[in-house]
Amino acid sequence: MSRVTEEGTPGFLVWRLSMKWRVAVDRAVAPLGLTHAQYSLVASLYGMQRSGLRPSQRRLADHTGLEALYVSKLARALESAGLVERTRDPDDPRAVQLALTEQGRETTRKAIDVVQGLLGRLLAPLGGPGSPRAREFTRDLTALLDTPLDMPLDPPSPK
Repeated sequence: MSRVTEEGTPGFLVWRLSMKWRVAVDRAVAPLGLTHAQYSLVASLYGMQRSGLRPSQRRLADHTGLEALYVSKLARALESAGLVERTRDPDDPRAVQLALTEQGRETTRKAIDVVQGLLGRLLAPLGGPGSPRAREFTRDLTALLDTPLDMPLDPPSPK
């Protein structure tokens, strides 16, 4: 482990790992014409569509953790690239539903394969994606993600 990460707080290490992952995914999916953020959107959309859903931009924003305005911008760019179609929700004319095009599904399948290979390399020090340590790591990450941070913090105590 490097000296920087040995002395890092858990928050710093989470940030460093997320930056490392973002850069790695950006590089890995660039040959497919995608960025990490676009990949997050199309991969999530792919999974939702396989479950029979046609999510709104808002629902996809909630699912990915991206801001709704950013999802809208990404969806427009992906629509221009022929990967996503945007339509008005028949039940809510204010909402925009998203779906992958055939080209979008094909590109997403390729991107998922590339990112799965990358994930295998990232998790190799833990024994690989299916290992007990990787499953424990996934549980720990899930617990951290499920912790609300919008609760009021106690004010610092006076010295």
